[in-house]
Amino acid sequence: MARISVKIEPLHRDGTMCTHAISPSGKPRDPGSGCTGRRAYRVVCSACGPVGEQHGLRVLAEPAQTAHRDSHRAATVPASG
Repeated sequence: MARISVKIEPLHRDGTMCTHAISPSGKPRDPGSGCTGRRAYRVVCSACGPVGEQHGLRVLAEPAQTAHRDSHRAATVPASG
């Protein structure tokens, strides 16, 4: 079975993924990078794609990440008999 990864992606205001270095305030470390800062986070599964709604803070996306990962684990556990 293929390995499934469930990640949290940071997003710009326009919905594109943010890969820029960010300060603790959420603003870009390099003002000349063209980054508008991170505005949301989404959970993305390598098997299912985007999962649920976007979250304003990364810490709010983590429970959704864990729950989705656990749903895949529960689906692959063989029945004992």
